[in-house]
Amino acid sequence: MEELCATGGVLVFGVIGALFVVLFLFFGLFRQGVQLLYEYERGVVFTLGKYSGTRKPGLTLIIPIYQSMRKVDMRLKTAEIPRQEVMTKDNIPMLVNAVVYFKVVNPAAAIIKIEDYVFAVRQYTQAALRDIIGNSEMDFVLMEREQIAQSIRGIVDAETSDWGIDVESIKIQEVELPADMKRAMAKQAEAERERRAMIIASEGELSASENLRQAAENLARSRGALHLRTLQTIRDIAADPSEKIVLFLPSDLGRALNALAGGERDE
Repeated sequence: MEELCATGGVLVFGVIGALFVVLFLFFGLFRQGVQLLYEYERGVVFTLGKYSGTRKPGLTLIIPIYQSMRKVDMRLKTAEIPRQEVMTKDNIPMLVNAVVYFKVVNPAAAIIKIEDYVFAVRQYTQAALRDIIGNSEMDFVLMEREQIAQSIRGIVDAETSDWGIDVESIKIQEVELPADMKRAMAKQAEAERERRAMIIASEGELSASENLRQAAENLARSRGALHLRTLQTIRDIAADPSEKIVLFLPSDLGRALNALAGGERDE
């Protein structure tokens, strides 16, 4: 009797253990079958390894083992292109880095056609950056960054459109020149500013001389104007507290001296 009770107890514990195992497996399969997709996600479903559709945000059900699902983030992504040395068309080395902004517009293509689309977009952008800058001169690269970025975007967007990727924009963050080139450009800028300063100074002197000529003509037309100008000059000199000696001579002294010299010659 005791042996039968022991055997029955073992069977009960075995049934309970098997029940727990079944429940655990059922719970695991249930968790795999019920998937939650956020608003910024899409689910690419495969049935026996074949693409069978794309699920929208919310709760979605798949058949465990028979089906599988890959989640795709649809938000805008940022990929930084590390700083690299690029040789321009006029053989000037420069260090350039950039940032590319892109997003997935076709989840199925992004999963099926490319293994790692983030890495691929970064590599395509890096290659296009080297090609565009390598075919441009240094002055064009420094002044037309936006145009260069648009050219790179066009190349990358055309290559990645089949993968379901849309390149929003590309920004060139930094362009660094060699130290010798920086010094040469600084000297060039300084020489250009000196040239402009000399031109402005010469134009000012020309304008001043023209004004002085017109002022002299105006003073010559009126006999009293020159006397007034002389008195104004004397007043300006007297305002200065420094010691000065001013000698005033009659305005007709020159004519008297000339007349006297002429009379002496006649004698």
